[in-house]
Formats: sequence, structure tokens, C-alpha cells
Amino acid sequence: MRVWVTRAQPGAAATAARLRARGFDPVVAPLLEVRPLPGNPIDLVGVAAVAFTSANGVAAFAGRSAVRDLPVFTVGAATATAARAAGFVAVVSADGEVEALAPVIAAHGPFIGAVLHPGPAEPAGDLVGSLAAMGLPARALAVYETVVLAPRCRVAAEAVILHSPKAARALAAHLAAHPSPLLAAICLSPAVAAPLLGAGLASVQASLHPTENDLLALLVTGVAR
Repeated sequence: MRVWVTRAQPGAAATAARLRARGFDPVVAPLLEVRPLPGNPIDLVGVAAVAFTSANGVAAFAGRSAVRDLPVFTVGAATATAARAAGFVAVVSADGEVEALAPVIAAHGPFIGAVLHPGPAEPAGDLVGSLAAMGLPARALAVYETVVLAPRCRVAAEAVILHSPKAARALAAHLAAHPSPLLAAICLSPAVAAPLLGAGLASVQASLHPTENDLLALLVTGVAR
């Protein structure tokens, strides 16, 4: 089965390798491109902890700061792995979506200083707002942006996997001009699936847990049966 991989590089290549190992034929045609935002070295005065919601945030932060001794909180296991690979030692993972991260951080507080969230220019959730509601000072810092790419007119595949709501919105816009009624969408979470409901696809399914392991398991059981 041919599976369209829509996520940005370098994650797309890693996902494609995992698909090949499971016997699928991946078609890598990203709908998004990650671009680090230029800037001076990050000012960490008054920062007590760092929160990452993606491996892209880890990479962009690591490119602008040599500091690795702050406690780090991540949204999931993949981001935690990226943080450890970048040199951080004290890493705690929420193993969920953005909404699950704030309670995990709060459980380890209070902190003498603020929680810094280096992330995208257009965050999918409001981590800083959630932390503020729990009485924890926090601030966001945009360290990268995701830019929508124009896909090929038609990508020959039976299934498409999506990792983010922004990619799903880009696909929905593409489908308006290039309908694909036989294409099945496998999404990382219900939030990712939402923009594709009513987009004229053969099916739209969402993983119960927002991990790529569960996403690929859903692909196997939900489409390849």
C-alpha cells in the first residue's frame, strides 16, 4: 500500500523509514516546511525551566543556546528523545498532547523563575496560558515557523498520514481543488482529524493516543486490513 507522508522534514524521512519497515510504500510529499527563525542567543535570565512541544522546538532552541542544565518538560516521548539527544539531562515527558503538559509541569513546581516555551510562531495550543492559570509564570518564544507547501496536483496513494492540524488544514484546502474520494486519512489525534471531516475522503480516523506508534498501528488495523 502506498502511504502519503505529509509531515515536514526531517521527520518525514524517519516516518517513511518506519513505514517501509512495516511493508508500506511511503510517498514523501510534505505539506509543511520547518524554518528556524533567526535571532540572537536566547536570553535565559529568570528562566527556571524549558517546555518543548516538538522536536523542531528543541532543534531551534539548541541552535541559539548552549545551555543544557535547565530542567526540561516535553509533550511526548519523541520530543523527550530529541531533548536528550541535544544534551539535556533532566527531561520529563507528559506523553500526551499540549493540554497534558501544563499539569505535568505544575506537578514539579513551583519554580524560582519562569517556564520558557520555545516553539512555533503559530502554536497549536496555549501552553503559556494554561501555566498562567495554574499560577506559574511562563512566556513563549517563537524559534521556528512552519510554512505550507503546495503539494503535487495528485499524490498517488491509498492512505495519507497527518501529524498536525496545520497539515490537515493544508490537505483540506488541496482537496477542495483536487478531490480524492478513495483516499483514507489516518491522523495523530482528533484535533488533527477535525479539519478533514467533510473533506470528501474515503475515511478519516484518529489515533486514541498522540504517538507515532499508535498512528502507525491505526494505519495497519484501520486501512490495511
